Amino acid sequence: MDKDNLSIFPVGNKNDAYAQYFIGQSYLNMLSTEQVVIGNVTFEPRCRNNWHIHHAEKGGGQILLVTAGNGWYQEWGKAPRALNAGDVVNIPAGVKHWHGAAADSVFQHLAIEVPAEGGKTEWCEPVTDEQYDKLGD
Repeated sequence: MDKDNLSIFPVGNKNDAYAQYFIGQSYLNMLSTEQVVIGNVTFEPRCRNNWHIHHAEKGGGQILLVTAGNGWYQEWGKAPRALNAGDVVNIPAGVKHWHGAAADSVFQHLAIEVPAEGGKTEWCEPVTDEQYDKLGD
């Protein structure tokens, strides 16, 4: 799969600003930084972000709109959910979770930050290879 032609949204550059919170290579193209923040995030196969929480005093959370490829989403203490193009994930504020590509697929989603008062992201531990390799078992 050609990561540069996954969807109508450009892949962007290597996600160096957040590389410390990812295992594997991701790319980021900020589509909007006004009103509602929207980033197009592309993950190479097996790439995933660390567990993280979107905190907010009011409002907040995140919405993922899957635009291409296959991936995974998991909330802390729950079973992982396979993701495919066209899937939507609504993540409330305060929920610890991670998301990323399937082992054999490039994966792309639009990450929409739900407007929040006092919003911030807390980055937590990585999803280990051992945890990742158990997906779909």
